[in-house]
Amino acid sequence: MTADTVTDVFEEHRPVLMGVAYRMLGRVADAEDVVQDAWLRWSGADRTDVREPRGYLVRVTTRLAIDRLRQVKARGETYVGPWLPEPYVTELTGAAGTVPDAAERAVLADTVSLAVMVVMESLSPLERAVFVLREAFGYPFAEIAAMLDRSEPAVRQLAGRARRHVDERRPRYDVDPAQRRDLTERFLVAAERGDLESLMELLAPDVCLVADSGGLARAPRRILESADHVGRFVIGTAGRGLADASFRFLEVNGGFAVLILAGGKPDAVFQMDVADGRIQYVYIIRNPDKVRFLATPQEG
Repeated sequence: MTADTVTDVFEEHRPVLMGVAYRMLGRVADAEDVVQDAWLRWSGADRTDVREPRGYLVRVTTRLAIDRLRQVKARGETYVGPWLPEPYVTELTGAAGTVPDAAERAVLADTVSLAVMVVMESLSPLERAVFVLREAFGYPFAEIAAMLDRSEPAVRQLAGRARRHVDERRPRYDVDPAQRRDLTERFLVAAERGDLESLMELLAPDVCLVADSGGLARAPRRILESADHVGRFVIGTAGRGLADASFRFLEVNGGFAVLILAGGKPDAVFQMDVADGRIQYVYIIRNPDKVRFLATPQEG
């Protein structure tokens, strides 16, 4: 390969590699670092025997992400309040790097949703790798086994354990984007008007609000539960307002979301999970380290 070809091949597969790394790590900056390390490995490797660049690059990226994830867990980092992944602006591509159909898009979105990403934090690095490669990108067990230097039966066992864990712990939600957008817009109107009654009509009785500030911004440091608690918190917060506030709609982690700006700068991202026509979860990310990069559009 010429130098230009080496670069072109890598850039062709960059969205997939970023998708793997982000799902593994839940942190945009860490994922970008891993993809950059993969580029260094690719550009300096003997590619004579590389017949399938995509498979080679996914294998390298996955192994680098496993190493990075183990380092993060080994550090035993403490986090102030609830943790949510960094919001990832998604332009989802299919397994072949093409625009997916509706069914494939639903699968891809499900494996990058905030709810599933939170559950995946409790998986072991190997379980998480197998889950991502199998569920998000559809790799056969034999290929995953080769990527991870594990036997196929061992990989099947890891996959089964990870799948059961995710199914048991993730909240149930609908994926209808039109319904989510409608409820989000109605939520915003009710909050802006201070209309608690209208807001309560949108919330499930057992709704939960999860706010991630990392202790760096004002937000609840525990999960709020029940429509009454969540509704009163939202109305109270909206009543205090932000200076020169504005909104921007975007797709985050495979679903409709709202970016709140204060003075033109990102202040928070919020997203909702919906089931049975009611809001079941409200996610708010206010950690400035996680939202500041949303000032400009992100590829991914």
